[in-house]
Amino acid sequence: MKKLNFVAISLFLVLLACYAYTFPRWADPNQNSRLDMVVAVVEDGTFQIDKYVANTVDYAKVGDHYYSDKAPGTAFLGIPFYAGFKVILDLPAVDQLTDRLASSEAFRATLREDGSGVLKQKVRFALAQVLLTFVTAAVPSALLGVLLFKLAGRLGASTGTSLVIALGYGLLTPAFAYAGAFYGHQLAAALLFGAFYLLFPPASQAPQPMTAGRLLGVGALLGYTVVTEYPAALIVAIIFIYVAYRLYKQGQLLRMAWVIAPMAVCALALMIYNNAIFGGPFKLGYNNSELWTQEHSTGFMSLTFPHPTAALGITFGLFRGLFVLSPLLLLALPGFWQWARSREYRAEWLVALLATFSMFLFNASSVMWWGGFSIGPRYVLPGLPFMALSITYVLRKPKPLLVALTAVLFAWSFVATWGLTLAEQAFPPDSLYNPFVQYALPNWERGNIARNLGTILGLRGALSLAPLFVVVLGIGLLAAWMNRRRSDTPSSQIIASTSLQPVRTQESSL
Repeated sequence: MKKLNFVAISLFLVLLACYAYTFPRWADPNQNSRLDMVVAVVEDGTFQIDKYVANTVDYAKVGDHYYSDKAPGTAFLGIPFYAGFKVILDLPAVDQLTDRLASSEAFRATLREDGSGVLKQKVRFALAQVLLTFVTAAVPSALLGVLLFKLAGRLGASTGTSLVIALGYGLLTPAFAYAGAFYGHQLAAALLFGAFYLLFPPASQAPQPMTAGRLLGVGALLGYTVVTEYPAALIVAIIFIYVAYRLYKQGQLLRMAWVIAPMAVCALALMIYNNAIFGGPFKLGYNNSELWTQEHSTGFMSLTFPHPTAALGITFGLFRGLFVLSPLLLLALPGFWQWARSREYRAEWLVALLATFSMFLFNASSVMWWGGFSIGPRYVLPGLPFMALSITYVLRKPKPLLVALTAVLFAWSFVATWGLTLAEQAFPPDSLYNPFVQYALPNWERGNIARNLGTILGLRGALSLAPLFVVVLGIGLLAAWMNRRRSDTPSSQIIASTSLQPVRTQESSL
């Protein structure tokens, strides 16, 4: 058990280091919309972002005032953290940091020539964005990686295979880009997968009734997901039906009240917010957006029906294709097939399959399917961990040819995902046919990569990533040393204990 704990802790630290090392984009309208709301509430005691609206195009106008048009969950979570952090931002050290950045050749090299340079207010906002991104995106995403690691093991993968799956999802898919950004996608993904993890049946044990505390936790996670990312309500509905089915099979359907209660609280809070700001409990910020009005008024909030162009674009298109950016996820296709053939955890298989498909269906049905400045098809992000879990059934009995193919897919995914995520100071614009060739490669050749902790240390270009790889290597070596020192089990027994585990196939079958 100690060995597995050290692996999980090391995985969390590696993911967190990779997510937090690069700073969130300085001038990203999507992130700024949420940041404006947080700052306005703490600094001015209002949801009105009138004083800060100039730094975003993602806003809603009601009367003479401006508000964030985003789902408020991410900002709500960030408000108490920013309130505490404000004490630090008011210290003279912020002025000293501004002066240091202004005099740093490495940092100034990342600034645009036509920009306003290093200003105290911009540095203050940037520091706030770093903190808020850390607590609302980086930490939840790292925890999500650990949950994926644990569930892969429950499905029969060895420790090493589970680690590969979790690292592949966490670092080689668009999850990597958005785990370091103040968006709602990764927080929603973590909440959903957390609920799924709490509900997932234990392997090789007699079925246990779900406690009230666990059901309350599931309800709270599902409820707050909708407050955080509206499209994720599709997966919320799927998991809600799943837990109702589980309780019905146990003859405890009335215990759904424990799930419904926190969901109702979250729904009520969202309706109160919408009514107070936008004039109705079911009115959203997008109803009052001054920009993208044609897109938002098409169909239901930009949703019509699946478009062939969009479906191809979010899968195999050079512009936003998920399988072009992260071909390792192609392994999910045979993964779902083999999972179905195994007849193991059949209800959970259906949940994972529908969660994945629902996000692709949503993305392909949007008239704004490309998602603006983006890394891959960002609307599918809440379903990606469910998709990645299915890869377990491909890799848990690896053959030499499969290992070689997997290595190639992982290498391609690393080059494409890191290349696009770290290029320049903004995500690739939506005017490029091939973002990797037209955006990532030119910026890497010029040494123009995203600001990071190495930049603060005076390192430029790709060299600024060197401290990150040193930290990651150090965590790995330390974990290996601690495992070896504390383990008194012969290696043959360790291998046997972390290989295929017996899996219960009856309790959760449909």
